[in-house]
Amino acid sequence: MNSVTTIDHVNSDLQRLAIQGGAAIFPEGPPPWPPVEEDILNVFRAIWSDGSWARYQAQHLEALEQQLMRQFETSHVALTCSGTVAVELALRGLKVGAGDEVILAGYDFPGNFRAIEALGATPVLTDIVPGGWSPDARLLDAAWSPRVRAVVVSHLHGDLAPMREICGWAAERGVRVVEDACQTPGGLVQGKAAGTWGDAGVISFGGSKLLTAGRGGAVLTHDAQVRQRIRIVNQRGNEAFPLSELQAAVLLPQLEKLAFRNQRRQQSVVRLVGKLAHVEGLTPAKIDGGPGVASYYKFGWLLDPAIIGKGGRDAFLTAVQAEGVAMGEGFRGFLRRGNRRCRMVGTLPASRIAAERTVLLHHPILLQGAEAIDRVARAIEKVLSAMYGS
Repeated sequence: MNSVTTIDHVNSDLQRLAIQGGAAIFPEGPPPWPPVEEDILNVFRAIWSDGSWARYQAQHLEALEQQLMRQFETSHVALTCSGTVAVELALRGLKVGAGDEVILAGYDFPGNFRAIEALGATPVLTDIVPGGWSPDARLLDAAWSPRVRAVVVSHLHGDLAPMREICGWAAERGVRVVEDACQTPGGLVQGKAAGTWGDAGVISFGGSKLLTAGRGGAVLTHDAQVRQRIRIVNQRGNEAFPLSELQAAVLLPQLEKLAFRNQRRQQSVVRLVGKLAHVEGLTPAKIDGGPGVASYYKFGWLLDPAIIGKGGRDAFLTAVQAEGVAMGEGFRGFLRRGNRRCRMVGTLPASRIAAERTVLLHHPILLQGAEAIDRVARAIEKVLSAMYGS
């Protein structure tokens, strides 16, 4: 085999999809999360040495509360066992209960729907913005009734909800606001930290999150009464929904790196969107910048209908994953929920589109630098070109 033939053979192998026997763009697979880091190892050494890992209450929980209050510029923090429980406790702290209604987007994390149900309240489903994933503030009036007590607002997939408009509407109606910032801790929404716009904000420390302790979450609030109600709900002889000292200890060094890591993720997203700007088939989340900057736990695209029609989202994701890129589908949304469980405002067309067409890039690759981001772009373009002739 001469050198020209060898080059042709290599190029052909690189162009052939990995699911068809070609060479994967990332043969090593996606990067792990969380990364193995010396400062976290030092935390484990320290809490093993002083025994604080096994205590109900030591210095780490208090230090984490204080750091969160400083970093998020909030007056009170309630640490919890998960972000999902944090949403439920935030609603309880706002005195939402049986017989009340809570507005929620028709496309959202399923745990938020169930958190509302856990209170005996009824979710009221309203649509999201076309081409995005956040609630459409223009539709809130249609969702309102005298029973509406609160609205849960999530920032999803790099799309930031218009909190100024939503909070303004809620203030006029006497409706309380829970801001779910589990996907964008450290993000900036219309000039303010994500999670600090509403009557209560929520962040998550789940195993895949930007701040991770395997499990855990927190409620952020400026209202001392909300914090006190959460404390009362929590007290059942001891903390019913606790974060552990060990979890708090490993979160502290991550908080110190959050701003730097978010900046790297933001730079990577801008580069990736630019590299794929000429590629048909995907519409990315808006990254306009200005007074709003997401922190990108999952970066979202909507697959074009032509791609869905030619082979479906599953085929696209299977091919991209075979190239070693960690991409997955979005949430299913709530369009199939019956009227016994919720009140639906309209037919939720944008929520339906999001449920059917969303694909998401997991965040660890966004910290890997320009070369890795360029490889992600090549993998996506390779799949679109080979499967759909893009």
